[in-house]
Amino acid sequence: MQKVQNNKRIYNLIMALLIVLLETVAVSYVWVVYYNTELPKAYYFWGHVFISVVYLCVLLVASIMYGGLQVGSYRMLELLVSQIIATFLSDVLFYAMVCMLAYHFPTPLPLIVALLLQCILIAGWIFLATTVYRGLFPPLDVLLIYDGDHKDLFVEKVKTRRHQFEIREMIRVRDDYELMFEKIDAHEAVMLWDIGTSARNRLHKYCYEKSKETYVMPKIMDIVLRGATTLHFFDSPLMLTRSQPLEFEQTVIKRCFDIAFSLLLIVLTSPFMLVTALCIKLYDRGPVLYKQIRCTIDNREFYIYKFRSMIVEAEKDGVARLASKNDDRITPVGRVIRKIRFDELPQLFNVLKGDMSFVGPRPERPQIIEQYKNVMPEFAYRTKVKAGLTGYAQVYGKYNTLPYDKLKLDLFYIENFSVWLDLRLIILTVKTIFTLESTEGVTEGGITALPETVREEDDNE
Repeated sequence: MQKVQNNKRIYNLIMALLIVLLETVAVSYVWVVYYNTELPKAYYFWGHVFISVVYLCVLLVASIMYGGLQVGSYRMLELLVSQIIATFLSDVLFYAMVCMLAYHFPTPLPLIVALLLQCILIAGWIFLATTVYRGLFPPLDVLLIYDGDHKDLFVEKVKTRRHQFEIREMIRVRDDYELMFEKIDAHEAVMLWDIGTSARNRLHKYCYEKSKETYVMPKIMDIVLRGATTLHFFDSPLMLTRSQPLEFEQTVIKRCFDIAFSLLLIVLTSPFMLVTALCIKLYDRGPVLYKQIRCTIDNREFYIYKFRSMIVEAEKDGVARLASKNDDRITPVGRVIRKIRFDELPQLFNVLKGDMSFVGPRPERPQIIEQYKNVMPEFAYRTKVKAGLTGYAQVYGKYNTLPYDKLKLDLFYIENFSVWLDLRLIILTVKTIFTLESTEGVTEGGITALPETVREEDDNE
Protein backbone atom coordinates (compact mmCIF):
# COMPACT_ATOMS: atom_id res chain seq x y z
CA MET A 1 0.00 0.00 0.00
CA GLN A 2 2.85 2.37 0.83
CA LYS A 3 4.40 1.70 -2.59
CA VAL A 4 1.11 2.63 -4.29
CA GLN A 5 0.92 5.87 -2.31
CA ASN A 6 4.50 6.74 -3.25
CA ASN A 7 3.73 6.08 -6.92
CA LYS A 8 0.69 8.34 -6.68
CA ARG A 9 2.79 11.15 -5.25
CA ILE A 10 5.43 10.75 -7.95
CA TYR A 11 2.77 10.77 -10.68
CA ASN A 12 1.07 13.85 -9.21
CA LEU A 13 4.41 15.65 -8.94
CA ILE A 14 5.26 14.94 -12.57
CA MET A 15 1.82 16.03 -13.77
CA ALA A 16 1.92 19.19 -11.65
CA LEU A 17 5.32 20.19 -12.99
CA LEU A 18 4.13 19.50 -16.54
CA ILE A 19 1.15 21.87 -16.47
CA VAL A 20 2.96 24.58 -14.50
CA LEU A 21 5.86 24.49 -16.98
CA LEU A 22 3.52 24.55 -20.00
CA GLU A 23 1.62 27.54 -18.63
CA THR A 24 4.86 29.31 -17.77
CA VAL A 25 6.14 28.79 -21.33
CA ALA A 26 2.98 30.44 -22.72
CA VAL A 27 3.40 33.52 -20.51
CA SER A 28 7.18 33.64 -21.03
CA TYR A 29 6.64 33.77 -24.79
CA VAL A 30 4.29 36.74 -24.39
CA TRP A 31 6.82 38.40 -22.10
CA VAL A 32 9.76 38.00 -24.47
CA VAL A 33 7.95 38.83 -27.71
CA TYR A 34 5.60 41.60 -26.53
CA TYR A 35 6.05 43.05 -23.07
CA ASN A 36 9.86 43.07 -22.96
CA THR A 37 9.81 45.56 -25.83
CA GLU A 38 7.61 47.90 -23.76
CA LEU A 39 10.27 48.36 -21.08
CA PRO A 40 12.50 51.45 -20.92
CA LYS A 41 15.42 49.03 -20.97
CA ALA A 42 14.88 45.57 -22.44
CA TYR A 43 15.79 42.44 -20.49
CA TYR A 44 18.09 39.75 -21.89
CA PHE A 45 18.53 36.03 -21.24
CA TRP A 46 18.95 35.93 -17.45
CA GLY A 47 16.32 38.63 -17.05
CA HIS A 48 13.87 36.44 -18.98
CA VAL A 49 14.80 33.47 -16.81
CA PHE A 50 14.18 35.51 -13.65
CA ILE A 51 10.75 36.70 -14.81
CA SER A 52 9.78 33.16 -15.83
CA VAL A 53 10.86 31.70 -12.49
CA VAL A 54 8.92 34.36 -10.58
CA TYR A 55 5.79 33.60 -12.58
CA LEU A 56 6.27 29.85 -12.15
CA CYS A 57 6.54 30.23 -8.37
CA VAL A 58 3.44 32.43 -8.15
CA LEU A 59 1.44 30.02 -10.32
CA LEU A 60 2.64 27.03 -8.29
CA VAL A 61 1.61 28.62 -4.98
CA ALA A 62 -1.79 29.66 -6.37
CA SER A 63 -2.38 26.22 -7.87
CA ILE A 64 -1.56 24.47 -4.61
CA MET A 65 -3.77 26.85 -2.65
CA TYR A 66 -6.78 26.31 -4.91
CA GLY A 67 -6.17 22.58 -5.28
CA GLY A 68 -5.81 22.75 -9.05
CA LEU A 69 -3.00 20.18 -9.13
CA GLN A 70 -4.66 17.46 -7.05
CA VAL A 71 -5.22 14.92 -9.80
CA GLY A 72 -7.13 11.94 -8.46
CA SER A 73 -8.52 13.82 -5.47
CA TYR A 74 -10.97 16.12 -7.26
CA ARG A 75 -13.37 15.60 -10.12
CA MET A 76 -12.38 16.98 -13.53
CA LEU A 77 -14.71 19.99 -13.34
CA GLU A 78 -13.45 20.90 -9.87
CA LEU A 79 -9.86 20.71 -11.11
CA LEU A 80 -10.69 22.82 -14.16
CA VAL A 81 -12.33 25.60 -12.13
CA SER A 82 -9.58 25.54 -9.50
CA GLN A 83 -6.69 25.71 -11.93
CA ILE A 84 -8.28 28.36 -14.15
CA ILE A 85 -8.85 30.60 -11.11
CA ALA A 86 -5.24 30.06 -10.00
CA THR A 87 -4.00 30.86 -13.50
CA PHE A 88 -6.17 33.96 -13.82
CA LEU A 89 -4.90 35.39 -10.52
CA SER A 90 -1.30 34.60 -11.48
CA ASP A 91 -1.74 36.35 -14.83
CA VAL A 92 -3.26 39.40 -13.13
CA LEU A 93 -0.25 39.62 -10.82
CA PHE A 94 2.07 39.14 -13.80
CA TYR A 95 0.38 42.03 -15.65
CA ALA A 96 0.70 44.22 -12.56
CA MET A 97 4.43 43.44 -12.48
CA VAL A 98 4.74 44.30 -16.19
CA CYS A 99 3.01 47.64 -15.59
CA MET A 100 5.45 48.50 -12.80
CA LEU A 101 8.45 47.58 -14.95
CA ALA A 102 7.15 49.45 -18.00
CA TYR A 103 5.97 52.58 -16.10
CA HIS A 104 2.70 52.52 -18.07
CA PHE A 105 -0.22 50.21 -18.88
CA PRO A 106 0.68 48.05 -21.90
CA THR A 107 -2.16 46.42 -23.79
CA PRO A 108 -3.37 43.31 -21.95
CA LEU A 109 -4.47 41.66 -25.22
CA PRO A 110 -1.37 39.40 -25.63
CA LEU A 111 -1.77 38.18 -22.05
CA ILE A 112 -5.49 37.53 -22.64
CA VAL A 113 -4.59 35.39 -25.66
CA ALA A 114 -2.03 33.56 -23.50
CA LEU A 115 -4.70 33.01 -20.84
CA LEU A 116 -7.03 31.45 -23.41
CA LEU A 117 -4.19 29.18 -24.54
CA GLN A 118 -3.51 28.28 -20.91
CA CYS A 119 -7.19 27.34 -20.42
CA ILE A 120 -6.99 25.00 -23.40
CA LEU A 121 -3.78 23.47 -22.05
CA ILE A 122 -5.40 23.05 -18.61
CA ALA A 123 -8.47 21.32 -20.05
CA GLY A 124 -6.35 18.91 -22.10
CA TRP A 125 -3.99 18.28 -19.21
CA ILE A 126 -6.81 17.53 -16.77
CA PHE A 127 -8.46 15.07 -19.15
CA LEU A 128 -5.18 13.29 -19.93
CA ALA A 129 -3.77 13.29 -16.38
CA THR A 130 -7.05 12.17 -14.79
CA THR A 131 -7.70 9.45 -17.35
CA VAL A 132 -4.21 8.00 -16.93
CA TYR A 133 -4.41 8.32 -13.13
CA ARG A 134 -7.67 6.38 -12.94
CA GLY A 135 -6.22 3.71 -15.19
CA LEU A 136 -3.07 3.33 -13.10
CA PHE A 137 -4.64 3.69 -9.66
CA PRO A 138 -8.07 2.11 -9.16
CA PRO A 139 -10.21 3.38 -6.24
CA LEU A 140 -9.35 2.22 -2.74
CA ASP A 141 -11.03 -0.94 -1.50
CA VAL A 142 -12.79 0.44 1.60
CA LEU A 143 -14.46 -1.18 4.60
CA LEU A 144 -17.03 1.06 6.29
CA ILE A 145 -17.58 0.42 10.00
CA TYR A 146 -20.45 2.54 11.24
CA ASP A 147 -22.89 3.19 14.03
CA GLY A 148 -25.92 5.46 14.29
CA ASP A 149 -28.92 5.55 12.01
CA HIS A 150 -27.77 7.73 9.13
CA LYS A 151 -24.79 6.11 7.52
CA ASP A 152 -26.61 6.35 4.16
CA LEU A 153 -25.98 10.12 4.13
CA PHE A 154 -22.26 9.49 4.41
CA VAL A 155 -22.31 6.71 1.82
CA GLU A 156 -23.92 9.07 -0.69
CA LYS A 157 -21.11 11.57 -0.11
CA VAL A 158 -18.49 8.88 -0.66
CA LYS A 159 -20.18 7.91 -3.93
CA THR A 160 -19.39 11.37 -5.29
CA ARG A 161 -15.74 10.28 -5.08
CA ARG A 162 -16.06 6.95 -6.90
CA HIS A 163 -12.70 7.53 -8.54
CA GLN A 164 -11.07 7.59 -5.06
CA PHE A 165 -13.07 5.20 -2.90
CA GLU A 166 -15.16 2.09 -3.40
CA ILE A 167 -16.97 0.87 -0.31
CA ARG A 168 -16.82 -2.89 -0.81
CA GLU A 169 -18.29 -3.84 2.55
CA MET A 170 -20.23 -2.17 5.37
CA ILE A 171 -20.68 -3.50 8.91
CA ARG A 172 -22.20 -1.99 12.02
CA VAL A 173 -19.82 -1.81 14.99
CA ARG A 174 -20.25 -4.71 17.41
CA ASP A 175 -18.67 -6.33 20.45
CA ASP A 176 -17.06 -9.07 18.36
CA TYR A 177 -13.74 -7.31 17.73
CA GLU A 178 -12.06 -10.38 16.30
CA LEU A 179 -14.63 -10.43 13.49
CA MET A 180 -14.10 -6.73 12.80
CA PHE A 181 -10.33 -7.21 12.83
CA GLU A 182 -10.70 -9.97 10.21
CA LYS A 183 -12.81 -7.63 8.07
CA ILE A 184 -10.19 -4.89 8.39
CA ASP A 185 -7.42 -7.24 7.27
CA ALA A 186 -9.37 -8.02 4.09
CA HIS A 187 -9.50 -4.41 2.82
CA GLU A 188 -7.05 -1.69 1.81
CA ALA A 189 -8.61 1.13 3.84
CA VAL A 190 -11.14 1.63 6.63
CA MET A 191 -13.69 4.36 7.32
CA LEU A 192 -14.98 4.73 10.88
CA TRP A 193 -18.30 6.57 10.85
CA ASP A 194 -20.12 7.86 13.94
CA ILE A 195 -18.66 5.25 16.30
CA GLY A 196 -18.47 5.64 20.07
CA THR A 197 -15.13 6.77 21.43
CA SER A 198 -14.19 3.50 23.17
CA ALA A 199 -14.87 1.26 20.15
CA ARG A 200 -13.38 3.79 17.75
CA ASN A 201 -10.13 3.99 19.68
CA ARG A 202 -9.71 0.23 19.75
CA LEU A 203 -10.44 -0.12 16.03
CA HIS A 204 -8.22 2.83 15.16
CA LYS A 205 -5.30 1.39 17.13
CA TYR A 206 -5.63 -1.89 15.25
CA CYS A 207 -5.72 -0.09 11.89
CA TYR A 208 -2.64 1.92 12.89
CA GLU A 209 -0.81 -1.24 13.93
CA LYS A 210 -1.64 -2.89 10.58
CA SER A 211 -0.71 0.27 8.59
CA LYS A 212 -4.21 0.61 7.14
CA GLU A 213 -5.33 3.95 5.75
CA THR A 214 -8.04 5.03 8.17
CA TYR A 215 -10.65 7.76 7.70
CA VAL A 216 -12.31 8.78 10.97
CA MET A 217 -15.35 10.96 11.63
CA PRO A 218 -14.12 13.22 14.46
CA LYS A 219 -16.11 14.09 17.55
CA ILE A 220 -16.47 17.69 18.66
CA MET A 221 -13.81 17.39 21.35
CA ASP A 222 -11.41 15.74 18.88
CA ILE A 223 -11.45 18.99 16.93
CA VAL A 224 -11.03 21.10 20.07
CA LEU A 225 -8.02 19.01 21.17
CA ARG A 226 -6.51 19.28 17.70
CA GLY A 227 -6.13 23.01 18.30
CA ALA A 228 -4.70 22.62 21.80
CA THR A 229 -1.19 23.75 22.71
CA THR A 230 1.27 20.99 23.61
CA LEU A 231 3.18 21.65 26.84
CA HIS A 232 6.22 19.90 28.33
CA PHE A 233 6.30 21.04 31.94
CA PHE A 234 6.99 17.49 33.10
CA ASP A 235 8.15 14.25 31.54
CA SER A 236 4.47 13.64 30.63
CA PRO A 237 3.14 15.84 27.80
CA LEU A 238 0.14 18.09 28.50
CA MET A 239 -2.38 19.61 26.10
CA LEU A 240 -3.72 23.06 26.97
CA THR A 241 -7.12 24.27 25.77
CA ARG A 242 -7.25 28.03 26.37
CA SER A 243 -10.28 29.85 27.74
CA GLN A 244 -10.28 32.17 24.70
CA PRO A 245 -9.37 30.78 21.26
CA LEU A 246 -7.81 34.08 20.07
CA GLU A 247 -5.01 35.77 21.98
CA PHE A 248 -5.09 39.55 22.52
CA GLU A 249 -2.51 40.27 19.82
CA GLN A 250 -4.40 38.12 17.32
CA THR A 251 -7.63 39.96 18.09
CA VAL A 252 -5.99 43.35 17.48
CA ILE A 253 -4.39 42.24 14.20
CA LYS A 254 -7.65 40.71 13.02
CA ARG A 255 -9.61 43.91 13.79
CA CYS A 256 -7.07 46.16 12.04
CA PHE A 257 -7.22 43.94 8.98
CA ASP A 258 -11.04 44.01 9.02
CA ILE A 259 -11.15 47.82 9.08
CA ALA A 260 -8.58 48.31 6.32
CA PHE A 261 -9.88 45.57 4.02
CA SER A 262 -13.57 46.44 4.46
CA LEU A 263 -12.89 50.10 3.57
CA LEU A 264 -10.96 49.04 0.47
CA LEU A 265 -13.67 46.62 -0.69
CA ILE A 266 -16.48 49.09 -0.05
CA VAL A 267 -14.76 51.50 -2.44
CA LEU A 268 -14.00 48.83 -5.06
CA THR A 269 -17.46 47.20 -4.99
CA SER A 270 -19.53 50.38 -4.75
CA PRO A 271 -20.39 50.34 -8.51
CA PHE A 272 -21.61 46.74 -8.23
CA MET A 273 -23.64 47.58 -5.13
CA LEU A 274 -25.25 50.51 -6.96
CA VAL A 275 -26.23 48.35 -9.96
CA THR A 276 -27.57 45.61 -7.68
CA ALA A 277 -29.66 48.12 -5.72
CA LEU A 278 -31.14 49.53 -8.94
CA CYS A 279 -32.07 46.07 -10.24
CA ILE A 280 -33.82 45.14 -6.99
CA LYS A 281 -35.72 48.44 -6.87
CA LEU A 282 -36.79 48.32 -10.51
CA TYR A 283 -38.02 44.71 -10.24
CA ASP A 284 -40.75 45.11 -7.61
CA ARG A 285 -40.31 48.62 -6.14
CA GLY A 286 -39.68 47.03 -2.75
CA PRO A 287 -36.92 47.87 -0.27
CA VAL A 288 -33.38 47.33 -1.50
CA LEU A 289 -31.85 46.22 1.78
CA TYR A 290 -32.97 43.47 4.10
CA LYS A 291 -31.95 43.55 7.74
CA GLN A 292 -32.27 40.73 10.21
CA ILE A 293 -31.22 40.03 13.78
CA ARG A 294 -28.24 37.68 13.99
CA CYS A 295 -25.85 36.62 16.75
CA THR A 296 -22.12 37.24 16.93
CA ILE A 297 -19.44 36.77 19.63
CA ASP A 298 -20.77 35.92 23.12
CA ASN A 299 -24.22 35.53 21.54
CA ARG A 300 -24.52 39.33 21.14
CA GLU A 301 -27.36 40.30 18.78
CA PHE A 302 -26.95 42.75 15.88
CA TYR A 303 -28.66 43.67 12.62
CA ILE A 304 -27.08 42.06 9.57
CA TYR A 305 -27.52 43.80 6.21
CA LYS A 306 -28.11 42.11 2.88
CA PHE A 307 -29.46 43.01 -0.52
CA ARG A 308 -33.02 41.68 -0.57
CA SER A 309 -33.18 38.49 -2.68
CA MET A 310 -36.69 37.33 -1.70
CA ILE A 311 -40.16 38.73 -2.15
CA VAL A 312 -41.37 41.34 0.33
CA GLU A 313 -42.73 39.71 3.52
CA ALA A 314 -41.14 36.34 2.71
CA GLU A 315 -41.62 35.35 6.35
CA LYS A 316 -44.86 37.17 7.11
CA ASP A 317 -45.99 34.26 9.29
CA GLY A 318 -43.09 35.04 11.64
CA VAL A 319 -41.56 31.56 11.34
CA ALA A 320 -37.78 31.43 10.75
CA ARG A 321 -36.89 29.08 7.92
CA LEU A 322 -33.88 28.50 5.68
CA ALA A 323 -34.15 28.99 1.94
CA SER A 324 -34.91 25.71 0.21
CA LYS A 325 -33.77 24.49 -3.17
CA ASN A 326 -35.96 26.13 -5.87
CA ASP A 327 -37.59 28.31 -3.17
CA ASP A 328 -40.43 30.26 -4.81
CA ARG A 329 -39.87 33.16 -2.41
CA ILE A 330 -36.62 34.06 -4.21
CA THR A 331 -37.05 36.67 -6.94
CA PRO A 332 -35.37 36.37 -10.37
CA VAL A 333 -32.98 39.15 -9.42
CA GLY A 334 -32.42 37.40 -6.09
CA ARG A 335 -31.43 34.15 -7.76
CA VAL A 336 -28.71 35.92 -9.73
CA ILE A 337 -27.25 37.90 -6.85
CA ARG A 338 -27.33 34.84 -4.57
CA LYS A 339 -25.43 32.79 -7.16
CA ILE A 340 -22.66 35.38 -7.40
CA ARG A 341 -22.90 36.32 -3.69
CA PHE A 342 -23.66 39.99 -4.38
CA ASP A 343 -26.46 39.81 -1.81
CA GLU A 344 -23.73 39.62 0.86
CA LEU A 345 -21.94 42.85 -0.13
CA PRO A 346 -23.73 45.15 2.38
CA GLN A 347 -22.21 43.05 5.15
CA LEU A 348 -18.97 44.91 4.47
CA PHE A 349 -20.54 47.67 6.57
CA ASN A 350 -21.20 45.15 9.36
CA VAL A 351 -17.50 44.28 9.26
CA LEU A 352 -16.52 47.96 9.37
CA LYS A 353 -18.82 48.55 12.36
CA GLY A 354 -17.27 45.64 14.25
CA ASP A 355 -20.36 43.40 14.39
CA MET A 356 -18.62 40.89 12.15
CA SER A 357 -15.17 39.93 10.96
CA PHE A 358 -14.12 38.92 7.46
CA VAL A 359 -13.55 35.35 8.55
CA GLY A 360 -15.50 33.47 11.20
CA PRO A 361 -18.58 31.30 11.68
CA ARG A 362 -21.57 32.64 9.75
CA PRO A 363 -23.98 34.50 12.07
CA GLU A 364 -27.23 32.66 12.73
CA ARG A 365 -30.65 33.91 13.83
CA PRO A 366 -31.44 33.55 17.56
CA GLN A 367 -34.44 31.29 16.86
CA ILE A 368 -32.40 28.93 14.69
CA ILE A 369 -29.57 28.86 17.23
CA GLU A 370 -32.05 27.70 19.88
CA GLN A 371 -33.34 24.98 17.54
CA TYR A 372 -29.81 23.77 16.90
CA LYS A 373 -28.88 23.88 20.61
CA ASN A 374 -31.87 21.68 21.46
CA VAL A 375 -30.30 19.02 19.24
CA MET A 376 -26.61 19.71 19.86
CA PRO A 377 -25.73 21.96 22.83
CA GLU A 378 -22.20 22.29 21.39
CA PHE A 379 -23.61 24.66 18.76
CA ALA A 380 -23.07 27.47 21.30
CA TYR A 381 -19.30 27.02 20.87
CA ARG A 382 -19.49 28.90 17.55
CA THR A 383 -19.99 32.21 19.39
CA LYS A 384 -16.57 32.06 21.05
CA VAL A 385 -15.35 34.28 18.20
CA LYS A 386 -16.87 37.05 16.15
CA ALA A 387 -19.19 36.02 13.30
CA GLY A 388 -17.71 36.21 9.81
CA LEU A 389 -18.51 37.22 6.26
CA THR A 390 -16.92 34.00 5.10
CA GLY A 391 -15.59 31.04 7.00
CA TYR A 392 -14.25 27.53 7.01
CA ALA A 393 -17.73 26.06 6.64
CA GLN A 394 -18.46 28.31 3.66
CA VAL A 395 -15.26 27.34 1.85
CA TYR A 396 -15.32 23.60 2.55
CA GLY A 397 -19.07 23.05 2.97
CA LYS A 398 -22.24 23.89 1.11
CA TYR A 399 -25.33 25.93 1.92
CA ASN A 400 -27.15 22.65 2.61
CA THR A 401 -24.36 20.95 4.59
CA LEU A 402 -25.81 19.41 7.76
CA PRO A 403 -25.65 21.71 10.82
CA TYR A 404 -23.55 19.17 12.75
CA ASP A 405 -20.94 19.09 9.97
CA LYS A 406 -20.94 22.89 9.71
CA LEU A 407 -20.36 23.08 13.44
CA LYS A 408 -17.30 20.86 13.14
CA LEU A 409 -15.91 22.97 10.31
CA ASP A 410 -16.45 26.18 12.29
CA LEU A 411 -14.80 24.69 15.37
CA PHE A 412 -11.82 23.61 13.28
CA TYR A 413 -11.37 27.27 12.31
CA ILE A 414 -11.83 28.55 15.86
CA GLU A 415 -9.30 26.13 17.33
CA ASN A 416 -6.72 26.58 14.55
CA PHE A 417 -6.92 30.33 14.02
CA SER A 418 -4.01 32.14 12.44
CA VAL A 419 -3.64 35.23 10.28
CA TRP A 420 -2.41 32.99 7.46
CA LEU A 421 -5.54 30.82 7.76
CA ASP A 422 -7.72 33.94 7.48
CA LEU A 423 -5.89 35.06 4.34
CA ARG A 424 -6.12 31.58 2.87
CA LEU A 425 -9.88 31.36 3.47
CA ILE A 426 -10.44 34.79 1.95
CA ILE A 427 -8.54 33.75 -1.18
CA LEU A 428 -10.37 30.41 -1.38
CA THR A 429 -13.72 32.19 -1.06
CA VAL A 430 -13.24 33.37 -4.65
CA LYS A 431 -13.51 29.73 -5.71
CA THR A 432 -16.85 29.23 -3.92
CA ILE A 433 -18.42 31.92 -6.09
CA PHE A 434 -17.86 29.63 -9.07
CA THR A 435 -19.09 26.53 -7.21
CA LEU A 436 -22.85 26.34 -7.69
CA GLU A 437 -23.25 23.60 -5.07
CA SER A 438 -22.23 26.01 -2.33
CA THR A 439 -25.29 28.21 -2.97
CA GLU A 440 -27.92 25.48 -3.02
CA GLY A 441 -30.75 25.60 -0.51
CA VAL A 442 -31.77 22.82 1.81
CA THR A 443 -33.53 19.96 0.12
CA GLU A 444 -36.74 20.25 2.08
CA GLY A 445 -38.47 23.60 2.34
CA GLY A 446 -38.69 25.23 5.72
CA ILE A 447 -36.22 22.96 7.49
CA THR A 448 -33.94 24.62 9.99
CA ALA A 449 -32.63 22.11 12.54
CA LEU A 450 -33.27 18.40 12.21
CA PRO A 451 -32.95 16.22 15.30
CA GLU A 452 -32.87 13.11 13.13
CA THR A 453 -29.88 14.19 11.05
CA VAL A 454 -27.34 14.78 13.80
CA ARG A 455 -26.00 12.81 16.70
CA GLU A 456 -25.25 14.44 20.04
CA GLU A 457 -21.90 13.97 21.73
CA ASP A 458 -21.99 11.23 24.33
CA ASP A 459 -20.01 12.28 27.40
CA ASN A 460 -19.93 8.68 28.57
CA GLU A 461 -18.25 7.29 25.48
